[in-house]
Formats: sequence, structure tokens, C-alpha cells
Amino acid sequence: MSRCGALTADGIATSIGSMVRQGDLGHGDRLPTVRQLARRAGVSSSTVAEAWRILGHHGLIETARRNGTTIRAARTEMTGRFWRVPATVPAHGSPSILDLSTGTPDTELLPTIASMLGGLHADVAITSYIDRPVLEELDVVLRARAPFPPEAVTVLDGSLDALDRLISALVRFGDAVVVEDPTFPPILDMLERAGAVVVGVPIDDEGVDPSRLAGALRTGRGGGAVLAILQLAAHNPTGRSMSRSRVDAVASVFAELAPDTWIVEDHHAGDLVAGPVASIGVHLPHRVVHIHSFSKSHGPDLRIASVTGAAEPIAAVVDRRRLGPSWTSRLIQHILLTLLEDPDVDGLVRHAAAIYDTRRRAVSAGLAEHGITVCSSAGLNLWVPVANEQRSVLALALAGIGVAPGAPFRVDASDPSNHIRISLGNARTDLDRIVDAIATAATA
Repeated sequence: MSRCGALTADGIATSIGSMVRQGDLGHGDRLPTVRQLARRAGVSSSTVAEAWRILGHHGLIETARRNGTTIRAARTEMTGRFWRVPATVPAHGSPSILDLSTGTPDTELLPTIASMLGGLHADVAITSYIDRPVLEELDVVLRARAPFPPEAVTVLDGSLDALDRLISALVRFGDAVVVEDPTFPPILDMLERAGAVVVGVPIDDEGVDPSRLAGALRTGRGGGAVLAILQLAAHNPTGRSMSRSRVDAVASVFAELAPDTWIVEDHHAGDLVAGPVASIGVHLPHRVVHIHSFSKSHGPDLRIASVTGAAEPIAAVVDRRRLGPSWTSRLIQHILLTLLEDPDVDGLVRHAAAIYDTRRRAVSAGLAEHGITVCSSAGLNLWVPVANEQRSVLALALAGIGVAPGAPFRVDASDPSNHIRISLGNARTDLDRIVDAIATAATA
């Protein structure tokens, strides 16, 4: 344990986390007692106890009376905050509940199986296990669709798979990572499991506040964050999108204050956002990775997202992936290519985006008539202020509508504001009833 050189709780925790990552400590290895390590390191017992608390919070150690404190086995159970959102129960006598708690798209607005398979070529067989991971024809299309000229392109199994792999490649225990506050809960779960120090940056109607971002980027070991994960369009949960001028301002902050910080743009709504998407990569192409998901626009079961941008992090993901699945099914890639080149499918996706926009605007306008202001510019989601989110979730469940409480989306647990997230993928009809129920529940 002589490698615990930084004599703070965070430093001790980071050193032990590094030893676990490098294989110097493994499952079942016993650590010194708090008093023993305090004497060796020349620090107080309370400092070591706090380091133990940090390591325990991240699931790296466990304490048993007889066995002392030992390195814990890797966690396999699903314990993330996203999966702890309470289930909703329909009111008595209601056959089912209208689920507006998840971001799934409207299945009636997705391309059909026939459109997915009808244009496939017969020669989709794999010729070698060491073929390039992206079909050459699809690579050309994805490069042309990217928001800035990319150094590298790959495809992964959806935006969450891409985020998970990029976090694994770029983040080490104790590293600071900047995210928006609020943000999508699985992002926080992934970062927690990576042992990252999560730094939340509040957002306004145009996205991340540049002045608050500047302070956040100075956080972490060595005085800076290693990674920032941002949603520039159809932000989840708020539905807000950054203006081009705001993207320019944010890019300037990164350029001036964080020359070594990687930037991941999570464009989860993909083609449901109309028009060109502003990107920090236009200014910093060597430091930005852009994830574009096709789940909400073309089908969740496609499980595919394009990853374009900076070569180094993408190469790290591709190299590590060779030890596992190696590539995303080339059959699925052929299907995506077929869909992207079909003008009828393009028209269908544009129609779906317009329908979602109409629903979102209608619900926003209806809530405004009740004195409830929401700001959402794209995608499926509305971030609705309420008096008490737990009571609001329950009241809506009793009215036959499922929504998500705001707490799992927030980085700052001390934030006193209360919100619920409404996702309008399944809100096909009866929007007036939905508005009335939300307005009533908001004051519960």
C-alpha cells in the first residue's frame, strides 16, 4: 500500500482504484485496517475512513467483520438509478396505463419490416472475421451525414453502447467528467461504475451555461476534466437544443480552458431533429466524438448508432471491441444503409418528426394555459415543473398515465426543484386529457 501517495481521502481512493484496474489488487484481496493504513500513510484515521467510504460507494470494496475490508467482485446486478424509477400502477378498473415514462418512439411512425428488408442485396454474407467493422458503402454515407468532417467512423449497438464503450476507453477511477444537470440517468450510472467524479453543469433555455462550464472544466485531478458528455439537440430530459451561437461559445470555453478534454456529443434523437445539427466538432474536430442514434427514427431494435469524429478515442473503442463482438452485424448495417438511401423512408422519418413536434407543441401550449411553462424545442420529452414530484407521479398513475420523476436525472441531489419528465412517444390521442391530468398533478 506504499503507492498511496496523495495523502487525501480522494487520493487514497484513487490510488487503490488504480491498483485494482491494473491488476495489483483483485477480488478477495484484504486491505489494511483503517488504523494500519493511517499509520503507514501518516494521515488521520478519518481520512482513511473517508477513502473507504468513497471506494464502497463505487462498489470497489466490501467490509465484513471477520474478513475485514476486501476488494469486491465486479458488480453484475442492475442497480442503476434509471432502473430504480418506480413502476406505475393503473387506477382501479383501468385496463392499462398510458406509459409516458420512457423515451420509446411511436411504433406506428417507424419504418416497416418490409421497407427494411425489401431493398437488401443477396450478398450480405461475412467473408472474414477481420473485415473492416463498417461496410464501405455505409462508411461513405455516414461520413457525408456527419456534422463535421470526421477523422474516423464506426458503428456501435446504439447510443448507450457507444457511451459505455467511450467511457470505458477514456475514463479512469477518480477522473472528473462533465455532464449537463439534469441529464439522462444511464449516463450517471455508467460514470458511477467507472468511478468518475461527475461534475454537473446547469443548463438554461439554450443549453449549457458557458460561464458555469468554465468552472466545471477545472475540476478533477491535474486541474481538469478528462471528458465532457453533452446533448446538443433534443436534450434528455428537457427537450432543449443549443443555438448555434451557444455552441460557438461553448466551443470557445473548451478551446481556451480545457485543451486536453475529450468531448462526446450524444445525439440520441438522431433524425427526429430537423435540419443540420450544430456541433462543437466544427471548431474542435480533433477532440470531439459525435454519436448519432437511429433508434428513435428508424427503430429501437436496429440497435445501431454511428460514431464519427476524433480518431484516437474511436480507435481505442474499435481495438478493444475486437476482443469481444468485433463488429455490429453487417446484416443490420445493410438494413440501415437501405433505409438511409430510400427516399420513401426519409419522407416517413420527416413525417414522424413533424408529428412529434405537433404533439410536443400542443402539450406545451396546453400546459401554458394552466400557467405551467416548459421549454422544449425538439424530440419527445417535456421537463415539467411540479410542486412535489413523488405526489405528481402517483397522481398521474392513478389517472392512468405513467411519467418519470425528476430526481434520477439530476446530478445535484440537493437541488430543491421538482420536475417530472413526460415522453410523448405513446401520446397518440387525447392530448387534452393528458394536459389536464398533468396540470392537476403538478399542484398535488
